Amino acid sequence: MAELRPEETQQQPETTRTDLDETKKPLGRNGEHADETELRHATPPERKRFIIIGAVVLVVIAVALFWWHSTYYEDTDDAQVDGNLVQISARVKGYIVKVNVEDNQQVQKGQVLVDIDPRDAQAALDQGEANLATAKANYEAALANVPITTISTGAMLSSTSADVRGALATIAQSEKQLDAAQAQVLAAEANNTKAQLDLERYTPLVKRDVVSKQQFDAVVATAASMKAQLAEAQANLLGAQDQVRVANDKLATARANYNSAGTGPKQVAAQRAKADAAAAQVQQAEASLETDRLNLSYTKIIAPDTGIVNKKTAQVGQNVSSGQTLMTLVPLRNVWITANFKETQLDHMRVGQLVTVKVDAYGGRTYHAKVTQIGGATGSMLSLFPPENATGNYVKVVQRIPVRLDFTNLKENSDHLLRPGMSVTPTVRVKD
Repeated sequence: MAELRPEETQQQPETTRTDLDETKKPLGRNGEHADETELRHATPPERKRFIIIGAVVLVVIAVALFWWHSTYYEDTDDAQVDGNLVQISARVKGYIVKVNVEDNQQVQKGQVLVDIDPRDAQAALDQGEANLATAKANYEAALANVPITTISTGAMLSSTSADVRGALATIAQSEKQLDAAQAQVLAAEANNTKAQLDLERYTPLVKRDVVSKQQFDAVVATAASMKAQLAEAQANLLGAQDQVRVANDKLATARANYNSAGTGPKQVAAQRAKADAAAAQVQQAEASLETDRLNLSYTKIIAPDTGIVNKKTAQVGQNVSSGQTLMTLVPLRNVWITANFKETQLDHMRVGQLVTVKVDAYGGRTYHAKVTQIGGATGSMLSLFPPENATGNYVKVVQRIPVRLDFTNLKENSDHLLRPGMSVTPTVRVKD
């Protein structure tokens, strides 16, 4: 093999990989490679300057976007869907005869969940209706006695008043008769005294035949008659005194009856009180009957809202007591968001500001809400064991405040996909 001379080696063109790559590059408008055109217009220092400027522009844009977002928006990933979990419990004790739902079943508002044996409640309702009928009958009787008592006591008062007046008149008449009898006694005593004196004077005269036997007999008869008249007058006086005594007794009786009849208004009031008590018993029986009706209705446990049944413990044949929890109902319509924002994010946050919510479970599906409440204390203060910062090793930690967000467009959750406890990312626009 012949050796090449140095001159031939120096004159032979070198073929490198770069040359090969350049042959593969696309040609420009003038048939030249694009890199060759750029190389003619830009030197290596200029290309480096272009790259640095572009990087700086991108950084400035990124910083501007971050500043704009942090200034006009506040967001947090410590947020979740919240709702009122309803504990379904029995309001009356009894025996479960039917359970109409299963775990994780969706139910509608008013749907019957559990049936309790209603026979005991029905018997109590029947007894309550009977008690109400009895109370109404007692009230009607007591109410009817009020006018009867009023009339009878009024008549009794009038009658006894008349009796008192009659007794007073009888006493007056008896006293007049007594006065007359006393006068008759005085007259009879005077006549008797005169007749006895005449008899004493005529007795010696008849013995001496000064007066005739006939005159003496007349004097004797007159004396006897006057004595009899005196006895009669004294008897009449005693009778008149007895009449006065009887009339006084009648007056005392009439006055006692009148006083008794004077309690008529009190008797009427007492009868009215009995009627009022009977009316109260009617109301009490009605209230008891209403309670029995409610207890009968409570034997059917219904769903208070639309939701999903969870943690069902009710079983057919189970005896339950009042207040015993049978299942938990998770609502689907009345849900909201509880977002725990840092205290440093609340400077410009106000009630009514609009919120955009993204739900992790549905690939970032967006919902719209607004700020409705800002919590009154931090989450740590509302915990079971609030922190005690009175020690010497206190370390300041940024606290979080719970903020309630309510959905503004209910149609966005018309499919009820939101469940309490789901993680969401809310973004609040704090500046316009």
